Amino acid sequence: MTTSIWIIIALAFSVNVTAAANSDSANTAVRPTADDIKQLATAAIADEVEPITGAQISIQAHTPNARVKLPLCSGAIRAEVAAKRAISRNNTVKISCDSPELDYPWQIFVAVKVDIRFPVVVARRPINVGELLTSEMLDIAMIEKSQLRGEQFSELEPIIGSRSKRRISQASPVFIENLCFVCEGDSVTIIAKSTNFTIRTQGVAESNGVLGEHIQIKNAQSQKLIKAVVTKVGTVEINM
Repeated sequence: MTTSIWIIIALAFSVNVTAAANSDSANTAVRPTADDIKQLATAAIADEVEPITGAQISIQAHTPNARVKLPLCSGAIRAEVAAKRAISRNNTVKISCDSPELDYPWQIFVAVKVDIRFPVVVARRPINVGELLTSEMLDIAMIEKSQLRGEQFSELEPIIGSRSKRRISQASPVFIENLCFVCEGDSVTIIAKSTNFTIRTQGVAESNGVLGEHIQIKNAQSQKLIKAVVTKVGTVEINM
């Protein structure tokens, strides 16, 4: 009889301890809100995005449906980028936690959009083929990275006086391949440099050229063809 009494007491004590433990677990568990999930997803992406000088970076996480009841989470709520790749325009973050309401870890996937914009020279109005670019034609706007598929400019000054080789639509970025800084038939300044002196003379461009491009120039005095690099609008340079 004594043994039976002790077994009953032990079982009762075990049940009370288990119930207390479950009660403590329930008391420490938290139920995340849709805003909590959104903030965790945003922070996970922000940790992976490297700052870019001059760029505007915007991170927008999709808000989970507020009508969906999220489970209780015990311990830390985990947030990690779902794919092991570089952060792109469209990303996915996995949010997960251990839940006393479930027999398995709970998880949800959240879409996160990253918008990176750069200051870029754009056309203030349509620019026709052959027009010389002036400051009145141009503006600077923040353009999304996915729209930039060539070499562009962040300042007006380098392209003032260049000529359009193609029609540029209003508000479109001005790409270097759409311009000639020295155009075929233009009179240009030739700068010949050495370690001891600099000579300036005039010539005529035999072809179109952009910054950094080597083109043929006919020397106006000697009528000889030389190869020179375009350094700015209307100017080429050779090293002696």
